[in-house]
Amino acid sequence: MARTDRLMRLMDALRRLPAPVTAARLASETGVSSRQLYRDIATLRAGGALIDGEAGVGYRLTEDPALPPQSFSRLEIEALCLAVGDLRQMGDPALEAAGQAALARIVGTLGDSQAQQAMHTVLRSFRPPPIEVDHTVDLSLLRQACWEEMALDIRYRDRTDRITEREVWPLGISYSDRALKMLVWCCLRGDWRVFHVSGIVCATPNGRHFRPRRVSLLRAFAEHRRERDAPGNEPG
Repeated sequence: MARTDRLMRLMDALRRLPAPVTAARLASETGVSSRQLYRDIATLRAGGALIDGEAGVGYRLTEDPALPPQSFSRLEIEALCLAVGDLRQMGDPALEAAGQAALARIVGTLGDSQAQQAMHTVLRSFRPPPIEVDHTVDLSLLRQACWEEMALDIRYRDRTDRITEREVWPLGISYSDRALKMLVWCCLRGDWRVFHVSGIVCATPNGRHFRPRRVSLLRAFAEHRRERDAPGNEPG
């Protein structure tokens, strides 16, 4: 692991884990030896991070020079924690972990009283996870394909168990209380399609890109939906 990545992971662990965090726990989180961890702590301190504690006791990040001071209202803090907490209902562990890491960075910039508010929020969300959390395709690949506008060759099993192979241009992923779906432009049909992620048997980048078509395709899809759903256009 590159030194910069290792130090970033250590800072994330210090922001995210309940303090004081033992050296053994930090070493496990960052995948280094205890000796390397002590050197990394010293490097962060030399860079301006205020880290209290010592070996055998635990460490606490008291000031993070990488993040400017922030101030939020009580309701804004509740909204942030509620939104991030709701990610666990999405059936996507990587997305949940990213949300928790981002929230930890935000909380790390708050004053003591507001940080306490973030630790003891009163708003909670309890919803069942999406019905279709079982999938074989790597969700990180689908996200990357959307972000980088990479075409995918997929094998898809529909609701009647019919399997087709096609090239698609992934445009976005939607999470709901019933299913995880992906909006694509289907090169086989020359039209938009919404696929259930659980039906994607496999997905492979084919080396082609559709940049910069994504934004225009999304706008066209939104307009298509508005026209379809407009009064007077309902199916007879």
